[in-house]
Amino acid sequence: MLSIVEGLLIFVAASESVLGILGNGFIGVVSCIDCVKSKKTSIVSIILTGLASSRFCLIWIIITDAYVRVFFPDIYLSGNLIQYIAHLWIIMNQSSVWFATSLSIFYFLKIANYSHCIFLWLKGHINRVLLLFMGCLLISWLFAFPSIAKPIINNIMKNRSTTWLITMHKSEYLANQILLNIGVILVFALCLIICFLLITSLWRHNRKMRLNATGFRDPSTEAHIKAMKILVSFIILFILYFVGTAIQISVGTIPENKLLLIVGITTRLLYPWGHSLILILGNRKLKQDSLRVLKPLKCWENEKFLRIP
Repeated sequence: MLSIVEGLLIFVAASESVLGILGNGFIGVVSCIDCVKSKKTSIVSIILTGLASSRFCLIWIIITDAYVRVFFPDIYLSGNLIQYIAHLWIIMNQSSVWFATSLSIFYFLKIANYSHCIFLWLKGHINRVLLLFMGCLLISWLFAFPSIAKPIINNIMKNRSTTWLITMHKSEYLANQILLNIGVILVFALCLIICFLLITSLWRHNRKMRLNATGFRDPSTEAHIKAMKILVSFIILFILYFVGTAIQISVGTIPENKLLLIVGITTRLLYPWGHSLILILGNRKLKQDSLRVLKPLKCWENEKFLRIP
């Protein structure tokens, strides 16, 4: 039986899942429709579609994994279910972080102001840079996944099928998990560097504006601030996602704790739906389309309210 706290946390996690599925589905559909209408595919549309699709699948994987682990732990430990879930999670987790970092690179190259020759070259070849970066994701799947992930997962599965990882040394288990996520950690470190460079560019731009005695915000400053909000929100939410993942990993090294497991699941789900919501609010096109979708629902609700005697 679940306690009241566990039930509330499951309700919160379910609400996050619904919001994440709707939000990411909306971004993916709008991006695809824009490509069809314009009859050409932009690099931003590819990134947004890939990001929304990977997060849509990631949420379903987290939900499936959580549901089986909480309500049917015996089924989770038997058979190959854990291996299939782990394989899918690695692919979608890497894809989500790589596409989000690609979006951060796009904002950085479009908005930041640097005079270094390398930055100017990257800025002039932004489409090639982003396509190359996203191509590295496929290369990481081809090389890292079969050689590192599969033996590690098999090792984890072998130990889990016996004594729920209690007999497995914590250091070995944690080392395996770090190897599984090393690519994600490196890409996230790149995102931190991009955020720092964007902050530096914003500081230099504001100092230049003060020297010119300009008393209002110009479009460049507004673009800097908007990009900073999206980048900082991504970093904060991804740290929470990493904390939630760490909590779930820790459950494998200590005796079963269902409450701790549910806390980790709820924390993990903040990232895929929260950042997508911020992207919708921060993108003028997505925001307008979302208001256009919600407007008939609001009118229907008002009409229904007026009909009530």
